[in-house]
Amino acid sequence: MSLVELFILAVGLSMDAFAVSVCKGLAMRNMSWKKAAVVGLYFGGFQAGMPLLGYLLGVSFQSYIQSVDHWIAFVLLGLIGFNMIREARGGEDDEGGSDSVAFKEMVVLAVATSIDALAVGVTFAFLQVDIVPAVSFIGVTTFALSVVGVKIGNLFGVRYKAKAELAGGLILICLGAKILLEHLGILA
Repeated sequence: MSLVELFILAVGLSMDAFAVSVCKGLAMRNMSWKKAAVVGLYFGGFQAGMPLLGYLLGVSFQSYIQSVDHWIAFVLLGLIGFNMIREARGGEDDEGGSDSVAFKEMVVLAVATSIDALAVGVTFAFLQVDIVPAVSFIGVTTFALSVVGVKIGNLFGVRYKAKAELAGGLILICLGAKILLEHLGILA
């Protein structure tokens, strides 16, 4: 996986966290960079940890399903992408509506926004991705976009949440299709 592909994947995975960060920023009357950094650390940490966990699970089962790994990557990324698009079109604005950065609330939000990264980690095992740099890159990208999301939410409100989720979903679907087409020899 090239650096450009990894960046695109990291941005796609970060869109849920970005959208919730925008909601967090919206709820903050006086945005503080400390709170924005805490939000970024939770989301970035979980976005890095979940694909690592998925990778470890995927490596355990790799020998059993290596002949269909490209199909698994295609289906998982497609399902995650379609779910993100469905959520974007549903207009759910209730997530992240509090300005609290308390441990319990942030862990729940971080897990909820990083479940898709777990599935991506499984696909990393099949694609034999160098996992430490990949999850580090995903974590840093998510951290940065989450901090920016808090600031944007504080400035502009929640109007970009659905667009961010839609873009993230489309990115994941396209990446899944690319993996499948490359494995089938349609793309070089």
